[in-house]
Amino acid sequence: MAALESGAVGSYRQAAEVFQVAERSVGSWWRAYQAGGREALAVKRTRRPGPHELIGEEERAVLFQAMADYTPEQLLIGGPLWTRPLVAELVRMVTGMVMTERGVGKWLRRHGFSPQRPDRRSYRQDQAKVTAWLRDEYPAIAAGAKAENAVVAWADQCGLRSDTAPPGRSWAPKGQTPIVRVNGHRFRVNIMSAIGSRGTLYFTVFTEKFTEKVFTAFLDRLARQAGRKVHVIADRHPVHRSKAVRAWLAVRFEPIPA
Repeated sequence: MAALESGAVGSYRQAAEVFQVAERSVGSWWRAYQAGGREALAVKRTRRPGPHELIGEEERAVLFQAMADYTPEQLLIGGPLWTRPLVAELVRMVTGMVMTERGVGKWLRRHGFSPQRPDRRSYRQDQAKVTAWLRDEYPAIAAGAKAENAVVAWADQCGLRSDTAPPGRSWAPKGQTPIVRVNGHRFRVNIMSAIGSRGTLYFTVFTEKFTEKVFTAFLDRLARQAGRKVHVIADRHPVHRSKAVRAWLAVRFEPIPA
């Protein structure tokens, strides 16, 4: 523009040849410069609007908290690392929405996630939070259950493999490692269980993944076997807090807010 204004170049074509740009662009820039000065030449970068965020803020918080607190293996949906297919499965569990691997990758990057090599760290319970909950919140739950002649049940789920050696140590002569014979036919089952305050045990064994359908079926059986109102205490597993489970509870029971 300075060359055109000073007369160093006499035409759009000459300016295009000198500066190796398109002649049409020179004309557009010159007209913009004449109308608005240098500010009119600033490139206005506009971001194409992306797809509407279908996952709400509350569900997104549940998903990210689950990824921070658990591995896919602990949630009974996969191995030890969060991959795009397993995140897609987690999204389906919590929201009922089906996402492609590519879509999951874009969604994670949009919210500040990136694939990284994990560090090894021992798992420890936050004892301070547990103590505070037992001191401040649990007494009210227990008192309410007693007043209603209800059952308090502590629920959790885990997986068992046929080729897993039993935990603990076994005495043996020094230098002779003890051998535990395990089943060569590998298979895995999952267990959903709940134990009442008086020691009553409720459980179910299943081979499929732990989903809201499995959980609600277990709750239904638990209520029938107890024969009265049940206050279920569970962890922050995403299935426990999923939209489908909350809707199921709202119809049949009186859930305690998370």
